[in-house]
Amino acid sequence: MKNEMEIIFDGISNNESLARLAVAAFVTHLNPTLEELADIKTAVSEAVTNAIIHGYGNTQGYTRHGEVRPVNGTVGDCKVKLHCMLKDGILFVDVEDEGIGIEDIEKAMEPLFTTRPELERSGMGFAFMEAFMDDLQVESTPGKGTKVHMQKKLCCGPWLKDEE
Repeated sequence: MKNEMEIIFDGISNNESLARLAVAAFVTHLNPTLEELADIKTAVSEAVTNAIIHGYGNTQGYTRHGEVRPVNGTVGDCKVKLHCMLKDGILFVDVEDEGIGIEDIEKAMEPLFTTRPELERSGMGFAFMEAFMDDLQVESTPGKGTKVHMQKKLCCGPWLKDEE
């Protein structure tokens, strides 16, 4: 059986939590472990944050009063697409932006590398995605955007196996 969902949201930091919760809710019927949920939420959070901070350069979002404070006035044009598919107990997650893209993917995926050191970014986003998911692939074209593909096999089925 296959199940899919897709949401598109503004590229602002407030929506990072929306993405985490949407994916967690999407897989809940499979009874994932707390560890699996934490891994998925962390990886999705990192991918969405990368799209917002590095892809679009947006470091601000909504204020307490609901007012949008965009960087460079671009929030309306900065969309992040989250696509999820469940098939045979495997979660496929794609996070896509149409931002500045990545010049050197291999370099960007090195632990501790960041293009935004002034924001005290740790440079561990891709390392966390790789550690918490079973597969990570990154496609990017400078000036056109980035697409992060992740997969996670979920331990579906009974909690205890029948003893023989």
